Amino acid sequence: MTLDRFVRVKYREDKEKVNRLVEILRELGLDCAKTIEEKVDLQFDALRNLRENLKDDELFIKLVMANALVSYQLSGKGEDWWWEFSRHFSENPPRDIAEAYAQFLPNSKTNRRLVAGKLKRIERVEPFLESLSMDELRDYYFNGMERLRDDLAKVMNAKRSAKTIVFAVKMFGYAGRIAFGAFVPYPMAIEIPDDVRINAYTKHFTTEPPVSFWKGIAEKTEIPPLHIDSILWPVLGGKGEVLNRLKRHCPRAELVLELRGL
Repeated sequence: MTLDRFVRVKYREDKEKVNRLVEILRELGLDCAKTIEEKVDLQFDALRNLRENLKDDELFIKLVMANALVSYQLSGKGEDWWWEFSRHFSENPPRDIAEAYAQFLPNSKTNRRLVAGKLKRIERVEPFLESLSMDELRDYYFNGMERLRDDLAKVMNAKRSAKTIVFAVKMFGYAGRIAFGAFVPYPMAIEIPDDVRINAYTKHFTTEPPVSFWKGIAEKTEIPPLHIDSILWPVLGGKGEVLNRLKRHCPRAELVLELRGL
């Protein structure tokens, strides 16, 4: 047995950079995150397109959650993958989600890797998705997204902080906004997705693990981690179209872009 669990680990930190990061995020606030999510993020547009074409909000929300759970190890840009998903299911509304993905994923242009494992994930989550009513999706999960995170983690036999679990909650939040016509902020308790870009960017500031570092930043700025993820997203490798949309729609675009230089 080691003493690690009883000893507070001291991480290196660039205090000047961290202080500026906190200042910028406080100045941007939750409104900036919401603007980026709804007017800059191409994934949000892809979901809006799908909902308009499906004309079935329950199926729409369930498809979005299923798709988020296989949105990893992509062979293209995330935005392109979500538009491929949107166009495919707009033209081919599924009766059975698992069967539909068995046809869709093997022929995907932007999500070609680890197809067998991804199809197993869809098969695993489908009974859970099928069991949900619109009332449950809206009242129980949209207004209590921690519950969705916890239940998805159980179904998928994953950690509550697993990247695909928290990403699925984020995309469910997008879908809920579109279907229910209301904005519900992400809970402070749901962690930032610990992906490659967040991992690399965190090292600009500290040796602390990304999830705990951004949890601390969220508490200081009063912006939930999933919304911080949205603010950082255009800065960390967004497409040229994304940066153009940021400048067009976000009054504080220059402040957002300052984050790139930290």
